[in-house]
Amino acid sequence: MAEYDGKTVTADVTSGNMIFEPVLEDGVFRFDCSGNDRIAAYPSLSFLDTKIRDTPIMNKKEPLYTPTFECANGKQIVNIELPPGTSFYGTGEVGGQLERTGKRVFTWNTDAWGYGSGTTSLYQSHSWVLAVLPSGEAFGVLADTTQRCEIDLRKESRIKFTAESPYPVITFGPFASPTAVLISLSHAIGTVFMPPKWSLGYHQCRWSYDSDAKVLKIARTFREKGIPCDVIWMDIDYMDGFRCFTFDQERFPDPKSLVNDLHRNGFKAIWMLDPGIKHEEGYFVYDSGSENDVWIQKADETPFIGEVWPGPCVFPDFTQEKTRLWWGKLVKEFISNGVDGIWNDMNEPAVFKVVTKTMPETNIHRGDTELGGFQNHSHYHNVYGMLMARSTKDGMELANKNRRPFVLTRAGFIGSQRYAATWTGDNLSTWEHLHMSVSMVLQLGLSGQPLSGPDIGGFAGNATPKLFGRWMGIGAMFPFCRGHSEMGTLDHEPWSFGVECEEVCRLALMRRYRLIPHIYTLFYMAHIKGTPVAAPTFFADSKDPSLRKIENSFLLGPVLIYSSTNLDKGSYQLPLVLPKGIWLHFDFNDSHPDLPTLYLQGGSIIPVGRPLQHIGEANLTDDLSLIIALDDHGKAEGVLFEDDGDGYEFSREGYLLTYYVAERQSSVVTVKVSRTEGSWKRPKRRLHLQLLLGGGAKLDAWGIDGEVVKIMIPLESEVSHLISTSEEQYRAHMESAKCIPGVEEVSEQKGIDLSRSPIELKSGDWILKMVPWIGGRMISMMHFPSGTQWLHSRVEVDGYEEYSGTEYRSAGCSEEYIVLERDLHQAGKEEALKLEGDIGGGLVIERQISIKKDNPSVLYIDSSIVARQVGAGSGGFSRLVCLRVHPAFSLLHPSQSFVSFISVDGTKHEIGPDSGELFLEGDLLPNGEWMLEDRSLHLGLVNRFNINEVFKCLIHWGTGTVNMELWSEQRPVSKASPLRISHEYEVREIS
Repeated sequence: MAEYDGKTVTADVTSGNMIFEPVLEDGVFRFDCSGNDRIAAYPSLSFLDTKIRDTPIMNKKEPLYTPTFECANGKQIVNIELPPGTSFYGTGEVGGQLERTGKRVFTWNTDAWGYGSGTTSLYQSHSWVLAVLPSGEAFGVLADTTQRCEIDLRKESRIKFTAESPYPVITFGPFASPTAVLISLSHAIGTVFMPPKWSLGYHQCRWSYDSDAKVLKIARTFREKGIPCDVIWMDIDYMDGFRCFTFDQERFPDPKSLVNDLHRNGFKAIWMLDPGIKHEEGYFVYDSGSENDVWIQKADETPFIGEVWPGPCVFPDFTQEKTRLWWGKLVKEFISNGVDGIWNDMNEPAVFKVVTKTMPETNIHRGDTELGGFQNHSHYHNVYGMLMARSTKDGMELANKNRRPFVLTRAGFIGSQRYAATWTGDNLSTWEHLHMSVSMVLQLGLSGQPLSGPDIGGFAGNATPKLFGRWMGIGAMFPFCRGHSEMGTLDHEPWSFGVECEEVCRLALMRRYRLIPHIYTLFYMAHIKGTPVAAPTFFADSKDPSLRKIENSFLLGPVLIYSSTNLDKGSYQLPLVLPKGIWLHFDFNDSHPDLPTLYLQGGSIIPVGRPLQHIGEANLTDDLSLIIALDDHGKAEGVLFEDDGDGYEFSREGYLLTYYVAERQSSVVTVKVSRTEGSWKRPKRRLHLQLLLGGGAKLDAWGIDGEVVKIMIPLESEVSHLISTSEEQYRAHMESAKCIPGVEEVSEQKGIDLSRSPIELKSGDWILKMVPWIGGRMISMMHFPSGTQWLHSRVEVDGYEEYSGTEYRSAGCSEEYIVLERDLHQAGKEEALKLEGDIGGGLVIERQISIKKDNPSVLYIDSSIVARQVGAGSGGFSRLVCLRVHPAFSLLHPSQSFVSFISVDGTKHEIGPDSGELFLEGDLLPNGEWMLEDRSLHLGLVNRFNINEVFKCLIHWGTGTVNMELWSEQRPVSKASPLRISHEYEVREIS
């Protein structure tokens, strides 16, 4: 059933092959379940122009792959079968592995603070899969729906979408390469906005720099230390009581003066705006919004009020043009304070103190007809952040039509690259998140969003010097480059981790700034063509299956970034895996064990600039360098884009696009301009040529840009000598470099130490991660066969722990555990972990976790409070104690999650999120088993326990979590009478 524009249509077929019509261009097809469903489909919010999706074109070709469908219970299930050996990518902003084969994702924008590799819903929604076929050809599939959508890639070579009916499916290709598919996709959803050049520099951020004096001190330190940086960010604490469009009059009394000081020192300023507007009469934003009737409403047509940073808040309904215009005018006035860029955060939209972490799906949006009209929140939830970013960008353009807006958004939808950059959200300061950041940036690029990057160093927790330096080395090569950290953590500026780390950060950022001419050119090509900026290594040879899972290297055009996310080894120590062909190592005399290694593909020329502290230092009359790697035929080519770096003259021919070629004939390499585009006059400047020979060796030559320049090749024996000498110098340099200390201990803050490496227990159906140093906490509980992660908590909060007492615990549990024993049998077929924590007074908590080879689907946990030494005056008994098992399970689908059980008295119970907190004891106690059901996944997590050991149970629904606790009785213990709770977990399919 579908309703739109007054029409109600029921699908006339419940299963079968989808019907198709060609749209957009050759090789692109739209599929619907039926003609009626085609009529009933909602307007596309992913397409740049919804009419393109809805208008057939003349094309006699037929699709090579036809999806099948099944409609049941209001859901439309679409399956596409592809050849065996197909590899899957895309799916937008997701954690975990690069190749998505075997994974499942749910598109539902979620405030996923502290997410893990198995978290299935993050901040953005891209119901898009890029399939690379065994032949190397590629094929793209878009489920064009704004609703919550399941993307199931667990079955080999099958794509499965499940979402509310009806929705069309758009296929792209097969085309000759993955790049060709992304170009075709960009014709549908649009390309990335052309970023201002300054936005490609390094950005420094923190939650929060608490005053204008602190901001200026940070900026001054960058310049004093010679570390490149272009942008300082202001988080929510610059506001007056978290009220958007205001400034704290004590800490930021004169924002114009602050920004002028930053500008004089070569910095830009970016300020945060959230969607939650404080519900407060007399606050000018609330008053004007109420006067214009712009707020999202509840079903009773009164404004919805939800808790966010300012307290009770109302939320603009960006689905209405009048709201977007109202917001744009506010942004226009805000820009007059000297604002250079705007950061839209919390726009999933995030709401505090509710299980779902967002507003009710029954809320009402009075959307414009061309967006889908009057709909409940479930229809517009996934596009809310994109529409906010669009409104913010429009407002910045109203303020100054001669400058390119720069907007960063946390929430997004496929197509939001037209309006804003993005980052990968609230990550952790761990080696796992460093490794995962590479794949996350690449997946966003493969889903149409090339301008992205992680919080370098990790947002939550304390990075160590080694972790931060390694992360900066890799992050300096990402399209978007920003360091950001959370309130309460140690300082995370590049100089905060000792002189060795500071030098690595300086080298990494200077390397980025040398490459800015190349990166800026890649963004111009992405903007006009839809080509990727950062791409997986297999893009160099999509026919080679051995490259498809590589996660420690990636491409910036023809430059290969070979990195290491391994604590103990630098990139130069890893086994070298390169695509076929010629790949020549190069550097800027800046190689270091903690930096990635750079390679240039044979047949390529890249432009590079001089070292800079900020992009504004660059001058068009500066010397230009070209790094050249010849192919097997002695040829190479490359391109350089130049313009003002801001504004829109580039769209009116106000630019210079230069195509360079190099060709070797005998012992002479000739380099020249083959053609140009644009009306800019070529600046008079020297041209520095660097011809790579191999092993890091190169030949230098100088000339004038625009003229023919020749490089003389010496005799082969001399070339061999140059290469061997360069290799020896490189080895000596790496061995003598001052490396960042590898100590993984940092000063603890708030009783938390995020930098220690968790212990992994992997056996049978389960993969667990433990942090014994904080309450013996388990932070990850992955069920491998179903691909579900029932725990994916931050290290210092939530997860699974056990402790003595009946009170609620705060973050940083003091009952630290140690690992007493770890047994691994028969190569992972059976594994056990024994932990112990001293709780004082002669008492210890013991826990043994085991997965047995004869029953690998079950996770066993056996815990006790044991008396080791009890004073003589106590009569052999301890103080009163209670053993409390305290798991906080993550809810992937909060509104579809329930706790079910049969109680001791035989009654059946189903407890939903609206029940709050509930104690179960006596006849209401679960009779030895209860289950957490996720009805979207059709899975249940069964918890069985010994009812003779459990005195009562507690259910507590939190924000996106539920606690299912087991409590022992409260009594003294002796050496002969410990408290014990033995229980187990198993995942079960439910109907």
